[in-house]
Amino acid sequence: MQHWQKVSQTKPKLLLVDDQRVNILVLHELFREACEVFMATSGEQALQLCRTVSPDLVLLDVCMDGLDGHEVCRRLKADPQTHDIPIIFVTAKGDEADEVHGLELGAVDFIVKPINPIIVKARVNTHLTLKRQSDTLRSFGLLDGLTGVANRRRFDEALALSWRQCRREQRSLAVIMIDVDYFKRYNDHYGHLQGDSCLQAVAKALSDVIKRPHDLLARYGGEEFACVLPNTPLSDAVQIAERMQANVEALSLEHLGSEIGKIVTVSLGVAAITAHHAIEPQALVEEADRQLYRAKQAGRARVCSGTLAASLPSE
Repeated sequence: MQHWQKVSQTKPKLLLVDDQRVNILVLHELFREACEVFMATSGEQALQLCRTVSPDLVLLDVCMDGLDGHEVCRRLKADPQTHDIPIIFVTAKGDEADEVHGLELGAVDFIVKPINPIIVKARVNTHLTLKRQSDTLRSFGLLDGLTGVANRRRFDEALALSWRQCRREQRSLAVIMIDVDYFKRYNDHYGHLQGDSCLQAVAKALSDVIKRPHDLLARYGGEEFACVLPNTPLSDAVQIAERMQANVEALSLEHLGSEIGKIVTVSLGVAAITAHHAIEPQALVEEADRQLYRAKQAGRARVCSGTLAASLPSE
């Protein structure tokens, strides 16, 4: 078993890019068992796959019709969504100047055709291991230490990325803001250690509702959580919020300081919009926060929702 498979049971995603299918088939045979392999026969197709599947590593042919490997690399490195994907150039050119140029563009390595299977496997293994380690270290800085869900920094990154994607595809993006009702009273009555346990249980109940890989739950601050839901209309986001509310109430955590049934409950505000160049993503968060305020004013332990569609400027 290769080392990168020991790091995680999830196979790493490898993208092979070459306009000669025979070259792709050779590489596919080398890695089909150890990796989840994706294949592209043009630069345009490679760019699209990088955005949709986020490969852990790209083996990129330099000489291709249309967009060549160098231009594909430039575009990937210029896009924040794909900037961190490592690229190994594969080319028939073996001169030092070409290798230097490729590394200057941002490639992590350089393989010369005809390929040597042992060398290719060793280099791919090395860079997949480095990528996994980098992802692990990065995740430590993006997780909330108490609850284990994403932190505020990760939420902001996910919101910006989801906004760009939904704006490009003219899809709806939804945000849910969540607040634990009367949490200060909970801490005052049960103590901060029990308060921490309560937040951990609530975070688990909320995250259990999140099913899609691109959805994100984060601890926004204190007893407040936030959720980013790409490609989600308001009606679907409200259903998700209602399931979150039910999940928390199903915990039946005693809360004698609450004015709502003496158990821990949450209030939720939901907002959605078709991402638009004239609106900043923070406006969506602010609308969800307004809906959360409405839920609290209406008695807490409920979901309130709204859309920003009406605020879009006319074309």
